[in-house]
Amino acid sequence: MKSLRKHIDKIKPNFMPGGKFSKLQSVFEGFETFLFVPNETSKRGVHIHDAMDSKRTMTVVIFALLPALLFGMYNIGYQHYLVNGVDAGFWATFFYGFLAMLPKIIVSYLIGLGIEFAVAQAKGEEIAEGYLVSGLLIPMILPIETPLWQVIVAVAFAVIFAKEVFGGTGYNIFNVALVTRAFLFFSYPGQMSGDAVFIRTGKHWGLGAESLVDTYTGATPLGQVGLVDSSVPTITDAVGNPLNTMDFFLGLIPGSIGETSTLAILIGALILIVTGIGSWKIMLSVFTGGFLTAALFNAIGTTGAMMLPAIDHILLGGFAFGAVFMATDPVTASRTEKGKWIYGFLIGFFAIAIRTLNPGYPEGMMLAILLMNAFAPLIDFYVLDANIQKRVKRAKAIVANNK
Repeated sequence: MKSLRKHIDKIKPNFMPGGKFSKLQSVFEGFETFLFVPNETSKRGVHIHDAMDSKRTMTVVIFALLPALLFGMYNIGYQHYLVNGVDAGFWATFFYGFLAMLPKIIVSYLIGLGIEFAVAQAKGEEIAEGYLVSGLLIPMILPIETPLWQVIVAVAFAVIFAKEVFGGTGYNIFNVALVTRAFLFFSYPGQMSGDAVFIRTGKHWGLGAESLVDTYTGATPLGQVGLVDSSVPTITDAVGNPLNTMDFFLGLIPGSIGETSTLAILIGALILIVTGIGSWKIMLSVFTGGFLTAALFNAIGTTGAMMLPAIDHILLGGFAFGAVFMATDPVTASRTEKGKWIYGFLIGFFAIAIRTLNPGYPEGMMLAILLMNAFAPLIDFYVLDANIQKRVKRAKAIVANNK
């Protein structure tokens, strides 16, 4: 690392004002601060610098996402070979999914970071690090068959209109990754839901089965639940084998790439909680709100979605992924401690309510988080105002007792 530090210090003058590459100063500083913690003091205001700055924080979140990402890659290959009736072995299954997923990750980072680099360069500002996480989240919350050109359009829209117009990283109101998904969902619904988008059917980079049988369904478990009118839904895999709660927990089921395995997601949650980066209060309150709401609907029980067991509700779809990686976004979530409980509980409530009361939309987590993103500042305002009023009453009581 010392030799790398020396090399960076050697070429740095070329990128500073007056240097021959001065127009790329913000790009250079972006890479430099990613590799090494800045050793600079603040020029104004009061600041406390910590070695765990935002770039290091984003790096930990990336590590927390890896279990769900790697499992999602394996599941892409597993679903492909399952519908073709082929036992390809672990590595062939994984690399099929890896090669299918890789273009989405590359495209997401190229477009998103490209826009951020260009905006930072135009403003003469440092490149913010927020997209390091968003760039990986976006492909993980999409169906594997989402066309790359749609990913490009959606990423460009989200980065420009959900982030840069508000001032960039730290100023956005809505979660950028979820805005990307919402853009795709409402603009191209045929590529975001249905039976044909969650399982890759063709060969990819020379890997995969030669032919595809006709008798399979790529519908997600929640998609199947949405078709049941008034009975407890029986959920099957792509070739008709029944699935149970443990299958939902492990995640070898059709779904968006990184959202199927609650086990892998919980490993990421543990990393975020232990490192102090993710709010356990928000995570716990989302799961609690979702479970209690689902249990309430179980008691009413007039449709298949209402009769789905509460534990299955929080294991299926994007519920766990949203609770751990989306709801805890420090920029768009509530920041007061009491506010986090309220914010998370309402996300869980709305996610299940949308699923069960809207038969045309079997998911719900995306809209629930975006809705509560809008209300997070209001929640914090009332939490702070209530605390102020409480302190005022306490002060008045002390004054009255001293008279």
